Amino acid sequence: MYAALWRILPGRWWLRVLILIALAAVVTWALVTWVFPFADSFVEPNVTVGSN
Repeated sequence: MYAALWRILPGRWWLRVLILIALAAVVTWALVTWVFPFADSFVEPNVTVGSN
């Protein structure tokens, strides 16, 4: 899968690395902005501190 992604990206190797870093940053931003808050609404907090 990674080899196929590497082959379809344009440019020299350093440009491909920059594109992949930018893509990883965008995916991380999207997860933190939309996916994790949405998933958090389905998870009940399990507080165990001080419940002895």
